[in-house]
Amino acid sequence: MADLKFDRTFMKAVLSLAGRPEVDHLLYVSDVPVSPADLRGRPLKKKLVYAVTEERLAQNLRKQGYVCVTVPPYDYSRVEKVKVALVAAMTANVFTDGESVICLTGRSGAKSPDTLVKLQIGRGFEEKVAIDTVTLGAEFSSQVVEAIVSLAMAIGHEGFEGHPIGTIFVLGDSTAVMEHSKQLTINPFGGISEAERNVLDPKIREAVKNFAVLDGAFIIREDGVVLAAGRYLQVGDPKTTVQLQLGLGARHAAAAGITMETKAVAISVSQSSGSVRVYQNGKSVLELQQVSRRS
Repeated sequence: MADLKFDRTFMKAVLSLAGRPEVDHLLYVSDVPVSPADLRGRPLKKKLVYAVTEERLAQNLRKQGYVCVTVPPYDYSRVEKVKVALVAAMTANVFTDGESVICLTGRSGAKSPDTLVKLQIGRGFEEKVAIDTVTLGAEFSSQVVEAIVSLAMAIGHEGFEGHPIGTIFVLGDSTAVMEHSKQLTINPFGGISEAERNVLDPKIREAVKNFAVLDGAFIIREDGVVLAAGRYLQVGDPKTTVQLQLGLGARHAAAAGITMETKAVAISVSQSSGSVRVYQNGKSVLELQQVSRRS
């Protein structure tokens, strides 16, 4: 009973905070909407943004006049829930640069939220990546690209068992990419259902980290389904097709080259520095450096 009383007090405090003029939006990441009783008398309808996993619930909330985005139904951590919801909201042009947002969420399956995050749009790595990836084109899901870039940064930082490693992720135009590549080893993702090999699922991202030690590239469909790992990219002579920064090697050349041969986007992880580069049309469109690396 004491916990329930505290939960109600916590929710009222958050809603009061959201009503302040300094706050532009309340991003509520949960499949359990705020109680009408808690909202009664509070002019929050224009500020409240829902992020839910169920499309039917999203449609119902929109009919009630609320802004609502959908997020993948995976078992994310609390912080990652906020991160995924932010990408969805910014992709839908719900937030603009400089706005102040407070985000409320909780553990999966819980009826009451327990985690509050305050941030300003446009400040921080998560928002930077999300905004940059939106410009890649409508065929690419910002949530999928953000998940892969974050995964690439983690691989660049952590390596494998204390040793630095590099890898390539090729996203989109998968039929053409498969035609321009060949399998170097047994595909660890072969025979697994599509629902169980999507990079939006944190469990799959952990598996990908382990398989990143394999030679070759990961081939990923636009919706995030991992088609293969350990693929050798067969592209023309990169020296005649792409222009790379001095010091970048064969891995980056292959990543840039495949985006010249196809309509895909490639994300490369440098083994030497851990830096991450996103290539499109043979050019680097985003570069992220590691602040530090695990040793």
